[in-house]
Amino acid sequence: MSGDHVQSAERAGTEAAGAALTGAEAPFLELLSRGASADAYEQPVLLARAEGRPAEAIAALEHAKLLALRVRAELEGRRRREAELSALFETAHDLAGLRDLDSVLQAIVQRARSLLGTDVAYLSLNDPDRGDTYMRVTEGSVAARFQQLRLGMGEGLGGLVAQTARPYVTDDYFEDGRFQHTNTIDTGVRDEGLVAILGVPLMLGHHVIGVLFAADRRARVFEREQIALLGSFAALAAAAIDSANMLAETRSALAGLERANEIIRDRSGVIERASDVHDRLTELVLRGGGVHDVAAAVSQVLDGTVEFTEAADAPPVPLETSRAEGHAVRHEDDWIAAVTAGGELLGALVLRGHPGLDPVDQLTLERAAMVTSLLLLARRSAAEAEQRVRGELLDDLLDARDRDPRLLRERASRLHADLDATHVVLAARLDAVAQDADQEAEARRRLWSAASHLAATRHGLAAARDGGTVLVLPLTAGDSATELAGRTARQLGTAVHEAVTVGASGPLRDLAAQADAVAAAYAEGRRCLEALRLLGRSGDGAAAEDFGFLGLLLAGDRDIAGFVDRTIGEVVAYDARRGTDLVRTLDAYFTCGMSPARTKDALHVHVNTVAQRLERVGRLLGDDWQSPARTLEIQLALRLHRLSAQHSPP
Repeated sequence: MSGDHVQSAERAGTEAAGAALTGAEAPFLELLSRGASADAYEQPVLLARAEGRPAEAIAALEHAKLLALRVRAELEGRRRREAELSALFETAHDLAGLRDLDSVLQAIVQRARSLLGTDVAYLSLNDPDRGDTYMRVTEGSVAARFQQLRLGMGEGLGGLVAQTARPYVTDDYFEDGRFQHTNTIDTGVRDEGLVAILGVPLMLGHHVIGVLFAADRRARVFEREQIALLGSFAALAAAAIDSANMLAETRSALAGLERANEIIRDRSGVIERASDVHDRLTELVLRGGGVHDVAAAVSQVLDGTVEFTEAADAPPVPLETSRAEGHAVRHEDDWIAAVTAGGELLGALVLRGHPGLDPVDQLTLERAAMVTSLLLLARRSAAEAEQRVRGELLDDLLDARDRDPRLLRERASRLHADLDATHVVLAARLDAVAQDADQEAEARRRLWSAASHLAATRHGLAAARDGGTVLVLPLTAGDSATELAGRTARQLGTAVHEAVTVGASGPLRDLAAQADAVAAAYAEGRRCLEALRLLGRSGDGAAAEDFGFLGLLLAGDRDIAGFVDRTIGEVVAYDARRGTDLVRTLDAYFTCGMSPARTKDALHVHVNTVAQRLERVGRLLGDDWQSPARTLEIQLALRLHRLSAQHSPP
């Protein structure tokens, strides 16, 4: 057969099928018009087969049936989406005119149940005060116990939804092990007869505030579209709750404003006093008054006693509350207003014996605290300039070789420092290791600032140097370099809220006249600092006099712990394992001039006990342990071990 004949035959077949299809569509169009069920679309095909129609006609009917079913499914989907959109629109309309939150939530749950075709729909909300969640709205529920459920956080399918902020669905609740089952929840679900449950989160921002559920009393698979629809209703429910909360907050704010207006109207005299104190504080700032001038002015206006106190001297709890809230806080019969600047706590204004403070007077106290912070910042700026001058003078004392003692004394005099007095040079360093260069620089700046403040109050000098800080402080009568070092370590550590180790030199006089004395004393202080760190006494303070001849040995990077372990480590370990006193016996033996008789008196034991212990020491340390060279090493190791043990943390 030629190509032309084939094409002609195909066209004829297509035209015949088209004609047959046109006739086949009629019964299905009639079924579509009256909205028949899907089963009814099989009847025209079955009837054609029963009548013995040609295969082409039956094929055309099959094809028309499939097309009609697709059209029917599309129409059903459109009607369903139309119903869903209509329900969402109605819910959004209810939300726009929100008057009663319960009514809006009830409508949301009802529509969700209707559109998803479930037996039950319900909504739970979290209760932050009680730390659990509770049933807020139910629709279709018949069990009283289920309607009154209160669930712990993280329990049941709802707990899984709340934890993950994602929808979860279970075809069979009691067979699902993905979430935590509890007797309370399972009993309530069993009373209600629920089997398949779908839950979606109610979100406000990134926080889950509750869960919206749809559930059936039979096994069921929820489609993706149904999950998305319930999620849309959950979003509307969350918006309704948020709107109701904002409405309540607005009403509360309006009520507060009304009360404030009443107070203002009733207390015009208090407002005049507030205006008066404002004028006084402004005048104080303009003429360069101090914090005590502010306290005196506010005392007159408030008819009470107002004092400025350092942060360490104020009651910590009300002070921190005032700092966090930004308002004055009552403490017993007093009022405390934190003085802050940029998040830093500078002190407090305290109104004594005035418990009945009205809101406007409270605001006056708070305003005075703000003015006080401005004055303190101004004073700090001046102090920082003075600190730089003090640092430059100390740098010249440490580095300059051709300096003029007379000029150095004059510069020190302007800073109220006396270079002819007895001083101690101290090296201070932070012990904490910073995570990065910026944090390390900030930590060093805080240490320098604290040291400069301490130097200014003690009429001394301070400067940043060698990754830490060097201070030159006067030594008062009856004080010692050791006491000054320990006190300085504590004061600096408190100021920067970190451990600070301080090493001190011996007393030094006439700083201006001795060219290299200050630099040498600083080197001595640094050796003491390194000794403290090697001995594990970080955060402590000490002078060279504390170490005796060890002060000449402890420098550089010597491995003190390794030396002790190599020399008497076996004895220390034996005591640790057996609970014996070999180390103490060995120490007493050398203290008593290596005399067993005197050693037994010092230890209050029998001489045979001493002999047995020394024999054990010999087996641990070797037969030559009493040779002169070994005894020197052992005595040094014993002393280092004792020093480290005295200052190790409990």
